[in-house]
Amino acid sequence: MINRLLGMIYILMKQETVTAAELAERFEVSVRTIYRDMDTLSAAGIPIYAKKGKNGGISLTEQFVLNKMLLTQEEQQEILSGLISLRETRADGEENILQKLGEFFKTDPVDWLAIDLSDWSGRRKQLYEDIKNAILERKLIRFDYYGQHAQMSSRTVEPMQLLFKEYTWYLKAFCREKSDWRVFKLFRIKRLEILDKTFVPRERWDQEEENHSKEEQLSDNGSVPIDIWIDQKEAYRIYDRFEEDEIEVLPDGNFMVHMHASVDDWVYGVILGFGPSAEVIAPNEIRQEIRRRIRDMAERYQV
Repeated sequence: MINRLLGMIYILMKQETVTAAELAERFEVSVRTIYRDMDTLSAAGIPIYAKKGKNGGISLTEQFVLNKMLLTQEEQQEILSGLISLRETRADGEENILQKLGEFFKTDPVDWLAIDLSDWSGRRKQLYEDIKNAILERKLIRFDYYGQHAQMSSRTVEPMQLLFKEYTWYLKAFCREKSDWRVFKLFRIKRLEILDKTFVPRERWDQEEENHSKEEQLSDNGSVPIDIWIDQKEAYRIYDRFEEDEIEVLPDGNFMVHMHASVDDWVYGVILGFGPSAEVIAPNEIRQEIRRRIRDMAERYQV
């Protein structure tokens, strides 16, 4: 009976007006039973009523829908838009929920966001799919992982979240080998396997724990100011790579980039990626390290 009563409420919110005969046929009961159900719902405080005539039938007051949800139209649209973005990740069941809430709110969602978690080659598509499923199903995963110094280790982790930051995808997880939270760069995860064993989610880490428990550096701790001269012919790459407030356009049309970053291989890779079109102006330590790396590269290509 409870399921029938809830079903009646949902149908009435979706269709506004339904005849007793239609409800009786839908739930395979008599029309008299439908009217008894109306009395039950009314006694429970549900504002349901019947209207006679050509366009008559059973309805809920419009005020009931608004009061029960306590949401503005803007908030309803935010919920639907959020579900659309969830649909892009292919989370199970989201399409059915999206349809029901769209009917419930009596509005069409705006499909404003598209997310493709795979790379251009499509080779990593299955990796994202497997990690997503493991997170949703609370299943352990095991994989081989290449650390920052190219050492490989086998890890069994409790996956918590996929994170996109600074042009790169990461996995936040609790590592059972390290007995601590870790952040893994997805590009370095190899031979991932979903284990047939579930886990109970742990409390999420706080910011202090995040700054001290990671495989990859994600924060700006220890960053230094770096000034880089870049030739104007690289303009399209500059605006792809740096924020607008980091870019200074010089009188001659070239650029001076003023960035803050931790000094590591990533920074040197960014600078060297501009080739002869870039020059580090400061600090001098980075200039010298760039010079050393270029010299080592030149020696490798000597005949």
